[in-house]
Amino acid sequence: MNAMKIENLVRDYGGGKGVFDVSFHVDQGEAFGFLGPNGAGKTTTIRHLMGFLKPKSGSCTINGLDCWRERDKVQARLGYIPGEISFFEGISGAEFLKFIAQYRGIGSQTRKEDLLERFELDPKSKIKKMSKGMKQKLGIVAAFMHDPDILILDEPTSGLDPLMQNRFIDLVAEEKKQGKTILMSSHMFEEVERTCDRIGIIRTGRMVAVDAAAALRERHTRSYTVTLENESAAEAFAADFNGVRDGLKVTVTTKQSLEEIFMNYYGGEKHDEHGAV
Repeated sequence: MNAMKIENLVRDYGGGKGVFDVSFHVDQGEAFGFLGPNGAGKTTTIRHLMGFLKPKSGSCTINGLDCWRERDKVQARLGYIPGEISFFEGISGAEFLKFIAQYRGIGSQTRKEDLLERFELDPKSKIKKMSKGMKQKLGIVAAFMHDPDILILDEPTSGLDPLMQNRFIDLVAEEKKQGKTILMSSHMFEEVERTCDRIGIIRTGRMVAVDAAAALRERHTRSYTVTLENESAAEAFAADFNGVRDGLKVTVTTKQSLEEIFMNYYGGEKHDEHGAV
């Protein structure tokens, strides 16, 4: 069953900027990695899913609910980390979390306390005095504390140190095991590789690949055949590189990392000038 579905989504800002005929789905209980450089269209797509933007054409649904017309119902059922988090700067983190709990009608505070402990965050400080990393942790706690079934995460580890990034990856893996549906946009290839079942790559507002992570790697394998001088050299080379030997010839197959696959689609082009928003 599709928990999230985007069909032929178009938002044209002019000048080649926007998203164009974007289609993909995220199944219930699936973690979907959404990759692309800054300006490729990730955040614009996510804002449509959140009901912040009305599609020029096409549609977005979450659990069968139209993300624009029924955005209040959609937003009540999910956890969201925006790419650029804005807070009420004049209050403390604790006051902000209290506001979120009241807004969402959360009774028990157990999960909030568990998340604060996991990410080593003391929420008593005024938000305006918090570092970028502390604000990111606060956003994570706010998104997860009501135990939502659907999570939309836009660059969720921005500003976190490597230790906290790993803790976040562990958290997402735990949520996935519990059957949560997750859409995660990220520049961190490792966190996508470690958590996501399928991956979508967007380039200048258009989807260029949507497939299982394993299938993407399989399609982007490379094989090399090397001819050695003698059999002993061929045998040693095959052993060192896990190759398949045929006489003096050894065939070595290499699988590319997700980052290498991503770069195959972008090839070092400049995207900030002409990419989509």
